[in-house]
Amino acid sequence: MTAVNATKRPSIFSHLIDTGAHQKMLAFASLVLLLVGFSIASPNFMQMSNMLAILQATSVNGVLAVAATLVIITGGIDLSVGTLMTFCAVIAGVILTKAGLPLPLGLIGAIGAGALCGLTSGTLVAKAKIPPFIATLGMMLVLKGLSLVISGTRPIYFNDTPGFDQIARGSLIGEIFPAFPVPNGVLILFLIAGAAAYILSRTVLGRYTFALGSNEESVRLSGVNTEAWKMGIYALAGGICGVAGILIASRLNSAQPALGLGYELEAIAAVVIGGTSLAGGRGTIMGTLIGALIMAVLTNGLRVLSVAQEWQTVVTGVIIILAVYADMVRKGKT
Repeated sequence: MTAVNATKRPSIFSHLIDTGAHQKMLAFASLVLLLVGFSIASPNFMQMSNMLAILQATSVNGVLAVAATLVIITGGIDLSVGTLMTFCAVIAGVILTKAGLPLPLGLIGAIGAGALCGLTSGTLVAKAKIPPFIATLGMMLVLKGLSLVISGTRPIYFNDTPGFDQIARGSLIGEIFPAFPVPNGVLILFLIAGAAAYILSRTVLGRYTFALGSNEESVRLSGVNTEAWKMGIYALAGGICGVAGILIASRLNSAQPALGLGYELEAIAAVVIGGTSLAGGRGTIMGTLIGALIMAVLTNGLRVLSVAQEWQTVVTGVIIILAVYADMVRKGKT
């Protein structure tokens, strides 16, 4: 790869588009089959209230999955997205309730905290050369502890912050079309996903994101500061986790410091189901959204069918294993 090729759309993108479209079609077909299957199994599944519940659940996991997608395309992994989400929610709680500052400052503080933590993880990976799995695992534990310390191990409630709960639970669409009260959290998910898709397909940062995952050494030898770009990608992903923290805090109207663990697994599962390769260099935001919907529909459908929580966890684990195996099969065929 030359410096010229790094600034233009690489020829590898034609291959990425082909394989990405194929995987998105498979994921979409799986989503349709799940919807049909659960609808047949339970007449309550397709009710409007249940569909809105699925969308609401997808909003948080979907935003986290978008963040995870950016990092995984570079060939890395971020195990801290769940606890980072919680940490950002706690930061918003401290700013808005304990400091009593205006709502915009709380939102900016949460997103800024996420970006700073993402930058820290990226620095550990890019500068200190710590493997992403270890660096983000350590960050996951650090953020879990900090969330408990800062909050005093107690939930922070936003009852005295007018409008905060409407960030995720309100419905701008519902005010215009009362028959379709789509939660604001879903709109925010689509905005974040649209922005991330634009970055990946239309900007230099996006092209370097794919290039780093495809062949980082070639990019470095072409004269590109791969460390700086990688740190920037992790920081961007961290900021998106900050948005997820705001969404879940708004949805619960509280910052729960013990929450967060386990969310990273569902986010990564959604990313892989959507066709993003764990080896890096390939993936789409649209595929990730479909993967997030599949995870939400599966969880909701099992709950509607009164499947025990422990068996829901078993099914989720099996889905993750199958998704990773499918990724390995795809790589073997390319």
